[in-house]
Amino acid sequence: MNRNRRVVQFLGTLAIAAMTALTVAAQSETFAGKYEGTLKDATGEQKMTLDLLEDAGKYSGALTTSRGSFKILKGQVADGTLKLEIEKPGGSSAPMSFRKNGDGLVATFTEAGKDLSVNLRKIALDEISGDWDAVADAQGQPFPFTLALKLDGEKVTGSSNSQLGVGTVTTGVWKEGKLSVVLDGNITLVAVMIEGKLSGEYDFAGQGSGKWVAVKRK
Repeated sequence: MNRNRRVVQFLGTLAIAAMTALTVAAQSETFAGKYEGTLKDATGEQKMTLDLLEDAGKYSGALTTSRGSFKILKGQVADGTLKLEIEKPGGSSAPMSFRKNGDGLVATFTEAGKDLSVNLRKIALDEISGDWDAVADAQGQPFPFTLALKLDGEKVTGSSNSQLGVGTVTTGVWKEGKLSVVLDGNITLVAVMIEGKLSGEYDFAGQGSGKWVAVKRK
């Protein structure tokens, strides 16, 4: 009986810990980021962008349409909905509520007797494009080289430069925080982003391999 009671107490503790972790994760989910998409009504649609900044659960930023850019006066999340107060021409303000839809945001509201809908997608942060100073471990010896990379969606293009000459990125992908590029068809570089630095492994046509790191130039 005592053993069974201890098992039940242990399972109860695990359940409470799991629920707490889920609650913290839900509370930590943020709407912050840059979004772009459309604002539609019965007469047509126009482009819209939404820049959201978060500080301790409070939101600020700006909403931009063809009519201009409008400041977000205040904002917070309640019951999974982002509720914003947005300035209007003339000094007044209006509420607007957004819900998550995958990686984007959606909203429906009425203004001046018109029914409007908003559909926005989140713009991925480009952490890859730019010049990188890199070094590879070549059998215990440092081998410095540079990378010039450009990101277009998930596709990575660019070049490398080292004491061996200039190389070209023949294939490259940046997806879910992982970089994979092939230089001149025979050198494979794979890395993940850690605190703004690329860190991973390379393979030279199956003849040699090792680790490499890179830091982005400012």
